Amino acid sequence: AAICTGPRAGVLVARPAAYLSGRRPLVVSFGRSGNSAESVGTLDALDALAPDAPRLNITCNGDSALARRTGANGHALILPAATHDAGFAMTSSLTTMLLSALAIFDRSGGRPGKVAAAASEARVLLPRLTKAALAAPVPQRIVFVGSGPLAFAARESALKVMELTGGQVPALWDSSLGFRHGPKSFVRGDTAIVVLTSPDHPAASYDADLATELRQQFPAARVITLGPDGDLPVAMPNGAAWGAPLVVAYAQLLAVVWSAALGLNVDDPFAGQGTLSRVVSGVKLYPVTA
Repeated sequence: AAICTGPRAGVLVARPAAYLSGRRPLVVSFGRSGNSAESVGTLDALDALAPDAPRLNITCNGDSALARRTGANGHALILPAATHDAGFAMTSSLTTMLLSALAIFDRSGGRPGKVAAAASEARVLLPRLTKAALAAPVPQRIVFVGSGPLAFAARESALKVMELTGGQVPALWDSSLGFRHGPKSFVRGDTAIVVLTSPDHPAASYDADLATELRQQFPAARVITLGPDGDLPVAMPNGAAWGAPLVVAYAQLLAVVWSAALGLNVDDPFAGQGTLSRVVSGVKLYPVTA
């Protein structure tokens, strides 16, 4: 069994016994700074409840808890210093950690070629996505939806827009099929809707059907498909998981453009507010005992 942690590591930190007692899972931890309270809390929980469990810590900071505390059966993958982006929101750090994990865990073979293919597609894609982002007006709100791995790309996309616009552009994410079950009520007026289209079938058909339905039901909304055969085409020859970093890049660009348009400090939209910071603060960790 494997457990992956990162910004959502609080799930394990809050209930460590539910995941670690009597178990020896592989725990994969992701951290840009590698020093967040949740990252440290995960390591503390492992030390107390599963000290011999294998660990893989993927971090952008070579001088961090994740880099140093690998346990008895662990390894740390420390990414190049250039990935340790200094802005409030994770951008290159997120995509590089994701690609690193795919390169480690993709069992279908050809991983070096897949990394190279993603990089090649990104070089072609970024100017197009930048042009599209610069032309996109700031909406009242935005929705990202997708299927399979792209549903979680939608989650990261929504988070990025909310972070860099300082919460001024409310953002929602869901799966393409799940969106109809209530979350669709979020759409009103000038809502931007980004459907991340899958290279897989029948997921691609469900994505296309949803985009058509939303255009018919919400004529004032701006529906854009992003992915294979999309309004903004993104090639995904190696599958949706390898395509996820590419589609997330569009949300990152939108977030930067809209943050600047709103007059915010793109590198720190919450400067002077004391509410959010680059590395989460104010979390009190409670001891874990076996």
